[in-house]
Amino acid sequence: MHDCLQSTWTACPLLQMALLLAWVLLLAFFFAKTEVHIEGENGWAAALPTWRIEKHWLLDIFWGGRPMTGYHAWVFSFIFFAFHLPILMNGEWSLRLEARTIACLQFFWMTEDFLWFVINPAFGLKKFRREHVPWHKKWFWFMPVDYWTFSLITIILIYYSFFGLPI
Repeated sequence: MHDCLQSTWTACPLLQMALLLAWVLLLAFFFAKTEVHIEGENGWAAALPTWRIEKHWLLDIFWGGRPMTGYHAWVFSFIFFAFHLPILMNGEWSLRLEARTIACLQFFWMTEDFLWFVINPAFGLKKFRREHVPWHKKWFWFMPVDYWTFSLITIILIYYSFFGLPI
């Protein structure tokens, strides 16, 4: 680790990973603040003038049973493309870079979603519970199942992106 601190940050994967995740956390905070101003107390775009698909079997598989809204379709697409911009700008794609990008996207959405509750005056940590959050349909222990699933996938992808496959 000592050599790591004396070299450039890219020569130290652990430092680079920590800085990258800290940056994504900062982005998630700013976006959560934005969404609190957009949605207010009405989570999952409940009061926004946008189209909604409330029920569909694909939503159960890919969306945790939450409704698909026009707002979320555009916001998720925008963030997906924004996170891929560095790959396009660099002109190099690889499976490891894609894994890192997807890991960062998942980390972004998990932390942004959680921060939305923390900083939203209508919620806070006290209301981060199943009975106050109807759009998160499946919970395990103290948080939505999505958080557990995406955390595991994020850890695997970020590890692979920096260190390759453990063989």
